Amino acid sequence: STLLSNISMAQLPHTELVDDPTKASRGGWVFGTERDDQKDPLFGSYDLRALYERCSPGYTGRCTAPLLIDKETGTIVSNESEDLVRMLNEVDFEESTAGQEHRNDDSKNSFNVDLYPPHLQADIDAANRWIYSGINNGVYRCGFATSQSAYDRAMDDVTKSLDRVEGMLSKSRFLLGEKITESDLRLLPTVARFDSVYFPFFKCTNRRIENLPNLKGWLQHMYMIPGVKETLDLERAKSSYFTNLFPLNPSGIIPRSPSIEESMGLGRKDPNRGSLERSEIFFDKTQTRK
Repeated sequence: STLLSNISMAQLPHTELVDDPTKASRGGWVFGTERDDQKDPLFGSYDLRALYERCSPGYTGRCTAPLLIDKETGTIVSNESEDLVRMLNEVDFEESTAGQEHRNDDSKNSFNVDLYPPHLQADIDAANRWIYSGINNGVYRCGFATSQSAYDRAMDDVTKSLDRVEGMLSKSRFLLGEKITESDLRLLPTVARFDSVYFPFFKCTNRRIENLPNLKGWLQHMYMIPGVKETLDLERAKSSYFTNLFPLNPSGIIPRSPSIEESMGLGRKDPNRGSLERSEIFFDKTQTRK
């Protein structure tokens, strides 16, 4: 967190990666887009493996993304999503003008989002633990189980955790109240992919988000927050899972299904769920960190 303090969004550039094992030497990730091959802007690496080896010589682990690099020292800060979310929450984005076109009027004023407000930190930490164990990692435990008993245990955890979330969202707009916290952010990618990927591919078949009204409504609401849908390429995610995890799908066939956005009703604003104004859905550091 100290490394990122007092840094604006304009000072925190990012580089797009594509999950393409046919081009990458290890880990699947190459720089650029599906249309354009590029190199990373710091060292000219073509894929993620080369960047790991440049920043951490002799590295033999998995070359995963996201990855945060310290430009000044040329070293890896972290490749753990949990750490990165927490670090980025400490960044001062107040002066950034990037993405203003996506924001509502009140967000163009001085407003610094706080996903980890002090008065909820214990609740957030507790929620993060069971969300990771039962949902984020639970779906992988189902998909990669090598025995019936291991699968059954994982499936029970996923089911109980989804039901727990459904119950929590029957009482409040977001997981821990009326404003978004880090726990909502950590839950979002797994829930967004659940019906199209984890239900059919990882055999997480006891529940569907489509049949959990509170969780489905939460997903629709999160998707409508300005800037969120641009970070969720659900069709590409589905394609990546079905084509790149060879042991689970040797044929590489991608099942046909209706558009994920269409089938889940994403992109439709529900006026009954309240305003999407920043001040209504986020905590402000100028208020929480006094």
